[in-house]
Amino acid sequence: MAITAPRGTQDILPGESYRWQFVERLVLEAASKYGFQEIRTPTFEQLDLFCRSVGDTTDVVQKEMFEVKAQKGTDLFALKPEGTAGVVRSAIEKSLLNDALPFKACYITPCFRHERPQAGRLREFHQFGCEMFGSKSPSADVEIISIANHIFQMLDIKGIELNINSIGCPTCRADYHRALKEYFTAKKDVLCGTCLERLDKNPMRILDCKCPTCQEVAKDAPIVLDYLCEDCKTHFDGVQTRLHTLGIPFQINTKIVRGLDYYTKTVFEFISNDIGAQGTICGGGRYDGLVEQLGGKPTPALGFGMGIERLLMLLQAQGITIPEPRACELYIGSMGEKANIKACELTNQLRAEGFYVECDLMDRSVKAQMKYANKIKAQYSFVLGDNELETGKANLKDMQTSEQKEIDFNNDLMNILYDAMLAREANLITEQIGEDAFSRILGMDK
Repeated sequence: MAITAPRGTQDILPGESYRWQFVERLVLEAASKYGFQEIRTPTFEQLDLFCRSVGDTTDVVQKEMFEVKAQKGTDLFALKPEGTAGVVRSAIEKSLLNDALPFKACYITPCFRHERPQAGRLREFHQFGCEMFGSKSPSADVEIISIANHIFQMLDIKGIELNINSIGCPTCRADYHRALKEYFTAKKDVLCGTCLERLDKNPMRILDCKCPTCQEVAKDAPIVLDYLCEDCKTHFDGVQTRLHTLGIPFQINTKIVRGLDYYTKTVFEFISNDIGAQGTICGGGRYDGLVEQLGGKPTPALGFGMGIERLLMLLQAQGITIPEPRACELYIGSMGEKANIKACELTNQLRAEGFYVECDLMDRSVKAQMKYANKIKAQYSFVLGDNELETGKANLKDMQTSEQKEIDFNNDLMNILYDAMLAREANLITEQIGEDAFSRILGMDK
């Protein structure tokens, strides 16, 4: 019996990987405009890192985390369920927060959660994230939000909605917890078993429950904004003022609490209705106490995570076409051993100059070689035989128009391919994503 991929995972095939490469390059370039540099942390970490940061009352820790134990030794590890905790651990361990602040880091990483697989929710998924340390200003909140908004604008995504909320600080949240506990205790007969446990440990988690009965009960629960202290109110007002100033539309959604315990004050989500139930494309907020919680000095911090799979689903749902990968510029066919050797020589010379060139590696007939050239969408082709080797000339065929012209293949190819490559790539990109988007992407590289 053939071995298949684990449930909830997917292979990113060669015919699809170019879409990932395009998006990954774009998000990293966008973050670099804001001063964020890439960080890469391990795929697995000490189990305690996530229990302490994510929260041992969350679904992530209680139900979804992949725990890993070596055959020898007693250390317990976990595959990372999210990206923030590893970045915080690294920043503390490598003393990155002792340098000039704010410290800004971004990443693309695989994450792992043992959830029921469905569209937009896999057991192995990928996150693009940005994390900022050192600033308690609402300007930092808006800068983090602006990066995500900038990415959506660059991709020309429509109809995405920014929802924001404040869940306060530990001081004012204590009052809110008491109000929630009182409210849900009176309705505990209809709460699910998990939420009955949350009632004593962390009643805010009930607001994030996926059980329909609990969701219905939560509709009339106390609102966190009514319990904010003066500092948290002022901060949240400052976030809203700056979003208005930058022209970033938003709405306040008091039901947003995020699924991880480390959040404080501002929380936000970018939501789309175009990809079904898993409509949150990006989510984040502040986690001002997390650095201290994990052993560092008190340091305000904030960030977001953006699901790459969901972003790609959204692009597809909105009909936003990603430029296809570079096609073969030239296929050099051959007849006979000497011609094949010359074809290999020319192929490698042209590749060294930056062109995508192929030649026969399968000892095919000329007819089969041309069929292959068509399949790989070669722009040009020519065939070498004894006569071509003797004269140094061959008939270059445009594979789209079937037009042919005689060329000196030792001297003319470089200029022909260079001009054709520039024209082909520029036309391809502008046709597929539009001139405005193409201009934005070119501007990103400046």
